[in-house]
Amino acid sequence: MRIHILGICGTFMGGLAAIAKAAGHEVSGSDENVYPPMSDQLSNLGINLQEGYNSAFISKGVDCVVVGNGLSRGNVAVEALLNSDIPYCSGPQWLFENVLQDKWVLAIAGTHGKTTTSSMLAWILEYAKYFPGFLIGGVPHNFGISARLGKSEFFVIEADEYDTAFFDKRAKFIHYRPKTLSITNIEYDHADIYADLDAILWQFQQLLRTVPSSGLINVNGHDKNIGKMLRQSIWTPIETFGLKNGTNWSANYNTQGQESYFDVYREDIKIGGTAWNLFGKHNLANALAALSAAAHAGVSIEIGLEALSLFEGVKRRLEKNGVYGGITLYDDFAHHPTAITATICALRDQHIDSRIVIVIEPRSNTMKMDIHRESLLKALGRADRVFLLASDDLEWNPESALASLGSKVSVSWDMDSILNLLLEDLRSGDCVTMMSNGGFQGLRNQLQESLKTRFKSL
Repeated sequence: MRIHILGICGTFMGGLAAIAKAAGHEVSGSDENVYPPMSDQLSNLGINLQEGYNSAFISKGVDCVVVGNGLSRGNVAVEALLNSDIPYCSGPQWLFENVLQDKWVLAIAGTHGKTTTSSMLAWILEYAKYFPGFLIGGVPHNFGISARLGKSEFFVIEADEYDTAFFDKRAKFIHYRPKTLSITNIEYDHADIYADLDAILWQFQQLLRTVPSSGLINVNGHDKNIGKMLRQSIWTPIETFGLKNGTNWSANYNTQGQESYFDVYREDIKIGGTAWNLFGKHNLANALAALSAAAHAGVSIEIGLEALSLFEGVKRRLEKNGVYGGITLYDDFAHHPTAITATICALRDQHIDSRIVIVIEPRSNTMKMDIHRESLLKALGRADRVFLLASDDLEWNPESALASLGSKVSVSWDMDSILNLLLEDLRSGDCVTMMSNGGFQGLRNQLQESLKTRFKSL
């Protein structure tokens, strides 16, 4: 089959392209945002990549056009497609019909933690010699890639609740038909497409209905919104996980200097423990979800814990990028107040005597809207120092919204000014975390290179 992917440079669609290529399909694609690393990855796979959208890309030689959810009516390629007789579908639909239909699908859903939990689960299955396929919204360091076809019946997928395509407004995860489903948590997010929390819960309720009675649903047992959802009729066995007693899977978390340890309990009985490279209670909750899902697929707790002891984390998920003159730099994807809070708490546990400095870019559609003003203020208030890079498309004024934080916060409207403020303010012992779901206008690399140069010259 010859397929053309519209919006191929997104994480999901780029991963789908790699899987389609590995499955023997001829793949091409186009996107407005063509730049490394995704452009390099696609080029290395031999995928013909065209920049921009053009009606000429929609040709009679294409068997199917796969449409990304970033495209809408009015796009020149979309209009050409609709005026043609070429079959088209969404990415999730194509993935199910061509890859997932005959697989044991292990799906990780939830507002936060999907990428890390999916990465943990894929690595546990890999370590157990299950050799799974996977499609993840990030790059697990143990694999170095975000997607692959795999060599077995098992397939791990990060199950996103964002809508599928301009012609399919169901959540993407409705298409995946998992046998094993993990739900890490549920909060109000994606305010650009969901009116309220109930609209999101409705989508999750549809997902629950697709899991067979022979499957498993494991959920965060301390999440009130999940609890509310589970009051409806459920036809699939349920397991719960959490860091407190009263759940089927629980754990104790300990740190000792730079070392992190945890013990795992099943029905309040200790079944094992390990040291590992991650820290933060949110990551431990993610690990419990992964262990429960892996156990459903037949992996022993011993193998699961051995795998987690060797888990190297995920690129841009509280990823340590170096220490320069005593200043530790981290990169993190957090862009929701709850995720910001979890990251700051994890940093406090690990860097007890450090000043916690947060550099944040409110870039997601929800964060641009005036939705989380109070919770964002509370989350950022946990840090010792905050630098915020604002943009003209914000629907709220960060200077007034964060005014109660006083001199703790600095707001900049361009990259050069925030870089200069950081270089003036940072000092040895600081723990600095860059938080954005995008490229941060190159600020990460600029700060890192500036600190390298400064401390090389001393």
